[in-house]
Amino acid sequence: MQNFHSYCISASGEERAEGDMQARFPYWSFTKTVIAICALKLSENGAVDFDSCINGEAYTLRQLLNHTAGLPDYGALKEYHDAVAAGEDPWSREKLLNAALAKGMLFAPGAGWAYSNIGYMLAREHIEAASGLSFAQLVADIVTTPLGLTSIAPVTTREEFAQLHCEAAGKYPPGWVYHGCLAGNVRDAARLLHGLFSGKLLNAASMAEMQVTIPLGGALEGRPWTECGYALGLMSGAMGNAGRSAGHSGGGPSCVNAVYHFPDLPEPVTGACFTDGHHEGVAETELGRWVQNFG
Repeated sequence: MQNFHSYCISASGEERAEGDMQARFPYWSFTKTVIAICALKLSENGAVDFDSCINGEAYTLRQLLNHTAGLPDYGALKEYHDAVAAGEDPWSREKLLNAALAKGMLFAPGAGWAYSNIGYMLAREHIEAASGLSFAQLVADIVTTPLGLTSIAPVTTREEFAQLHCEAAGKYPPGWVYHGCLAGNVRDAARLLHGLFSGKLLNAASMAEMQVTIPLGGALEGRPWTECGYALGLMSGAMGNAGRSAGHSGGGPSCVNAVYHFPDLPEPVTGACFTDGHHEGVAETELGRWVQNFG
């Protein structure tokens, strides 16, 4: 039987929950949304420039965040998955980049779109260098402290990961997620995105910039998406009768999640769904069903 842990909050503050609201889960790629929020806040403060080439490369921070930099993804490497399955310690940064970039860039920056975890690793490194702060401190200063979210923090060791609510806890070193892996409870995941779309984290110009979407197509097999795109740290499109959706899904060994804002419902709703398994579409579908029955 599938175990779902879900939480929704409406624009007026009405809440609904099921499952364990105290358990902490790996956020996996929902971490990308937080990296983008931190980058946008640093841009507001003048600490980073979204459209200047970084570190002597041909790509910009914006292109790293919307996956148009042309970088490949280590998720396509069989040896990466074999090493994770074998319980090995994460590769060094140098080994990872050598393996992923062995065949070079996929395309010139700005000339295409390709999902890349490596791009987000480089984006996180860039905002850390520009601010002089660790990712953990940036998350605390820009996101969790302003919103009063107490369960969210990066997990970096096997010991920290062992405290999480998923089958892989104790077996998986989170260093395999090279852009960093936040963890927290379901309620705080939804409240984070709710805070973002309520205007509590970024100014109006940054919010507009964050939502500029690259259209990527229509329906995805086994998933509720009827329109797909990617913005800055946001999967952005539509999920059938639930209408427009913006947020992020995530998945890793033994568990998946979906954290989305749905502005087209009779009252806008933001929600999160975490469950076991390996297919993000399961969490997305359950969340879409849940928010349509909200109220």
